[in-house]
Amino acid sequence: MGQVDIAGSIPAIHYAKGLVVTAGVKYMNFLAPLFVGYLVTLYAEVSHVGRHSITVDVDVWVQRDFEKPIVLNVANSRLVFVAVDDQGKARALPEKTWFVGCALRTNEFIF
Repeated sequence: MGQVDIAGSIPAIHYAKGLVVTAGVKYMNFLAPLFVGYLVTLYAEVSHVGRHSITVDVDVWVQRDFEKPIVLNVANSRLVFVAVDDQGKARALPEKTWFVGCALRTNEFIF
């Protein structure tokens, strides 16, 4: 779940052009088990923007069996981030931005 939070924060930080904090997790669906040795890929994109908050959807995919690769969607989540100033207080997001979305890919082996 920590990797999902990190992956989700990256497009939120880009959109907010500054610091964000995790306000909540709307849902976290575990669709299949994740085992040691799988190659994990997380995709995150902004799905909704409010006055102070940014909602980000994160999908978790794994590749198993490197001889006969099988790729599975093992989890998905929706997180809400809030833009904050240097004192940690909520701040308004930029009014107009041309940032539409961001798909992030983070690969790592789980050992």
